Amino acid sequence: MPQIDETEPQTTAATLDRDGWLSLLRNMGEGSGAFEALGDHHWAVLNEDGTTLVISFDRLEDIQALEPGHMPHVFGQATQNGWSHLSLISEGETWYRDPAVFAYLDKLVDAAFFDDFERIVFYGAGMGAYAAAAFSVTAPGCTVLAVQPRATLAPEIAGWDTRYTQARRLDFTSRYGYAPDMVEGAEQMFVVYDPYCRLDAMHVALFHKSFVTKLKSRFLGENTAVSLAELGILPKMVKEACDGKLTAKSYSKLWRERRNFGAYLRLILRACTEAGHARREAMICRSVTSRLRAPGFRKHLDKLEESGVLGNK
Repeated sequence: MPQIDETEPQTTAATLDRDGWLSLLRNMGEGSGAFEALGDHHWAVLNEDGTTLVISFDRLEDIQALEPGHMPHVFGQATQNGWSHLSLISEGETWYRDPAVFAYLDKLVDAAFFDDFERIVFYGAGMGAYAAAAFSVTAPGCTVLAVQPRATLAPEIAGWDTRYTQARRLDFTSRYGYAPDMVEGAEQMFVVYDPYCRLDAMHVALFHKSFVTKLKSRFLGENTAVSLAELGILPKMVKEACDGKLTAKSYSKLWRERRNFGAYLRLILRACTEAGHARREAMICRSVTSRLRAPGFRKHLDKLEESGVLGNK
């Protein structure tokens, strides 16, 4: 991940409190573009550089939780690749449903800000993916990369999703409300989700336009974005989206990298164990141990063979 600018030698990320982080973000924005507080719980950090603009939706809590000296990967990617970058940062489970955020985006539209860029990519995960889709309407012809997007939390539409009790009280029926309608002007939308996560899959089913490409990340569950980042897949997807090269085929190639990801392999092994598929467990263990040094999988395979369950199946 990108390193924080070391021009402030007496202050490290490990010592920053909330106000310290906001001060750092303000310095970053004002040093390369702009920084603006949007009400009490949202901020905009803009770095103006190249003709590609990536708009990410980040959470202050997630930034604070990163390892000392690090920032979200999009910040560093934008700098390294010469992209312009607008980060809309939230604090708390706001879902960006704030008139101050709406007004900021309205101001950008009125100023024809988005017209200055050849390619615009909206990116977010979870709550940020909802926002990426919902606000993409401000930049017709854009690309949306949404990891585990939610369509809405309006009870009359998504009453079956009970994961966000407090957020369901927010107004999802006014401006920028129903994300599947707000992506109408996008040129492409890529949706990444785990089809075995039932509630996520139900949200994804509501994104059904012809330009929506659904990319499955089986067994990554509620932590899809984190796991894809650990795999090194997510930054590559952002890069391909910003280069105009992301496709279902290119994702398929990236997704193969999961075969060397220990956490992923343990997830599918656990799923087979819980389902009672001993032969599949053995197949997974043999595949893994033939390619990787994985003593845990070797031990599991030995237990299966010693128990006799393989011969009785």
